Amino acid sequence: MTADIETRLRLEGQVALITGAASGLGAHFSQVLGSAGASLMLTGRRRAPLEARAEELRHQGIRAWVCDMDIRDDEDVQRALETLIAEAGQGPDIVINNAGITDTTSAMSRDMNAWDDIVDTNLNGAMRVSRAVASDMQAQGRGGAIVNVASILGLRSAGHVAAYSASKAGLIQLTKNLALEWARYGIRVNALAPGYIDTPLNHDFFQSEQGQKLIRRIPQRRLGTPDTLDGPLLLLCSDAGSYMTGSVLTVDGGHMVSSL
Repeated sequence: MTADIETRLRLEGQVALITGAASGLGAHFSQVLGSAGASLMLTGRRRAPLEARAEELRHQGIRAWVCDMDIRDDEDVQRALETLIAEAGQGPDIVINNAGITDTTSAMSRDMNAWDDIVDTNLNGAMRVSRAVASDMQAQGRGGAIVNVASILGLRSAGHVAAYSASKAGLIQLTKNLALEWARYGIRVNALAPGYIDTPLNHDFFQSEQGQKLIRRIPQRRLGTPDTLDGPLLLLCSDAGSYMTGSVLTVDGGHMVSSL
């Protein structure tokens, strides 16, 4: 049984497209999927760090292609996908909609252009990429797996992140609706909803008094680390999760079930 599960979690012969792959969780996810046997299409707005990340992976024997892509632009998404398909010789079997942005401005003082940029990136961008790839999957007569990286902030509220929370809540509902529409084509659509993950971007905050106070509210009394997402990610991408679609996996140390 153990060997069978390990085999079903492998991704040999699969091609995975990752948005926001140059750094942070996107870069980590590229390592996870590449180590599981997938070939990788790395995308983001900045080509130089994407190339650097791809070179690191290639040194490990992982096949990786790179294309700069602005997920806020329909034509650019289509151009990038066509470029990657030409280089890889096939379209992606797996999509990780990871690219996202946020800030911590109060709703009362938020500039609406900034609001639009967050929603256009986090929600509309995921839709653009998903639709383009799903169209290719359907045209080629094959299924696939789409994983939208959401957040527990799409399920619960917090101060000064209204745009981010709204975009992630929308992404969760989009996940469920696309799962319903595309199941007939063998395309699974699920969401991964991390809680607070310790990364270089937020490490200093979580060392502060305010950050430590927040950690004490997590039932497990600790932050997650990028590797705590590895198992859930592989489950959603692989045959081990073949009967899952429209699911939202929270990985948050119990934060979602904590008392109000």
